[in-house]
Amino acid sequence: MAKIFGKKAGTEELETFYPIRPECVADMPKTRFKPRAGKTLSGRRWHAAFSEEGRLDMAKVLRRIQRGGIHPSIKGLVWEFLLGCYDPNSTFEDRNELRQQRRERYAMWKTECQNMVSVIGTGDFISTPIITDDGQPIEAEGCNVISSVSDKKVAQWMLSLHQIGLDVVRTDRALVFYEEKANQAKLWDVLAIYSWLDDDVGYVQGMNDICSPMVILLENEADTFWCFERAMRRLRENFRCSSTSIGVQSQLGTLSQVIKTVDPQLHKHLEELDGGEYLFAFRMLMVLFRREFSFVDSLYLWEVMWAMEYNPNIFWSYEQTDGDQDNDSGRLNQKMLKQCGKFQRKNMEKGHGDQNNALAVFLVAGVLETKHKQILKEAKGLDDVVSILGDVTGNLDAKKACKEALKLQEKYLKKVGFIYMYEVVS
Repeated sequence: MAKIFGKKAGTEELETFYPIRPECVADMPKTRFKPRAGKTLSGRRWHAAFSEEGRLDMAKVLRRIQRGGIHPSIKGLVWEFLLGCYDPNSTFEDRNELRQQRRERYAMWKTECQNMVSVIGTGDFISTPIITDDGQPIEAEGCNVISSVSDKKVAQWMLSLHQIGLDVVRTDRALVFYEEKANQAKLWDVLAIYSWLDDDVGYVQGMNDICSPMVILLENEADTFWCFERAMRRLRENFRCSSTSIGVQSQLGTLSQVIKTVDPQLHKHLEELDGGEYLFAFRMLMVLFRREFSFVDSLYLWEVMWAMEYNPNIFWSYEQTDGDQDNDSGRLNQKMLKQCGKFQRKNMEKGHGDQNNALAVFLVAGVLETKHKQILKEAKGLDDVVSILGDVTGNLDAKKACKEALKLQEKYLKKVGFIYMYEVVS
């Protein structure tokens, strides 16, 4: 593997980790992220952050990630901690035991799914329907559904499997990694099994974009699943849609409030264009800017976001059962507050811990702010707003976007605090 920290650090070295198919290079967005010695979390600094027993100095790791992201060689390992798969205060032995338990649980679920749809786990996948809407089996190559399906949950799940397959073949197809059908099948298996377990939300287009990097970064399929499952705990409400609402509606509402507070002129203009619900920002929030950044830059953006939003209680909140309500780990004391990421710490200090008040909302607000003058001058309708925002695709700088988001958060919290104090005094 080529060394990244050196005089030749750049896109060429990054492509050692995420090679692009030659015929797609010209059409790919420009990659701006470059690992930098002294800023990016390197493998050496990552390993040095563990004690002899395996306890991780998470605060030190977060500072480094917030400064310069994570070296590609350790991204998957670090993401598992950022997303709450493991408690930083656990030992090597604790994590090995938990990892094995999770792998066994995933294998059990996979077998359960395979007993219903035989293609799962074979290195192949489907992209054509295997049952009709009324549950009758349809012949599909390499897949057997023996009899009609009457169970509503099973039928709904089986109906979604070919859509997952259609999305899989479109996912990050410029990457050499997905030239291998086995890698596409790995993505399909993880999404299929997740959708079986989460029958409330199931599978929704866009989940493939969230899962794909984890398939690439983590070799073991079960580890990939658990990393994706943790990410979905943060994002699943984005994908919950009904006839009357869309998943990101609450975040769009927060975005509207943020812009109204920090830039009332822009908000008023958008309202006059009938864009006060901010639906034009739907895609950015739903799949965390996967379409607006290059593959490499989107990974960098995510890990910086997760580091800034990190809460030391994340592992315990995910593992907690009804009998664990009194666990001391559930309370954020001052010491633990210092272990939060920049964005989360500021929110907690100001009493704004709501998930809808996420960094992604301020990232979108920052993009709108950079286009303030253009939108006011050129946007005569919502189509113009969409077109203006479309121009940012491939041209966003993740590091600058995060800095702008933090500035907007600071500005917003100050104004909200001032308004609250004014109302109390009045």
